[in-house]
Amino acid sequence: MDEKELKQRVRRYRQLTQNALRKVNIKAEKGSKDFVRAADFIAMAQNYFNDAKHFEGKGKQLLALAAYSYAHAWLDAGVRAGILDGKNDSQLFTLP
Repeated sequence: MDEKELKQRVRRYRQLTQNALRKVNIKAEKGSKDFVRAADFIAMAQNYFNDAKHFEGKGKQLLALAAYSYAHAWLDAGVRAGILDGKNDSQLFTLP
């Protein structure tokens, strides 16, 4: 993959993950064990997303792509596990 293609992928995954972060909600009741787990999934996704933006800003495209992918994976796993609500969006998430 050349640098141009890598940058395009990074932009695509940044947008995909940003959209997923905006859409996803916690399904469980506040204070429940599942709520705490879901909040942790979202926090991990947000942390990886922030790391990816940092790497992208530093020109480290491959690291950015990996971090955006991990961020999205946390959200996707939470939706698949049923602790996050992806609002039935099969374009952003692997639905249960």
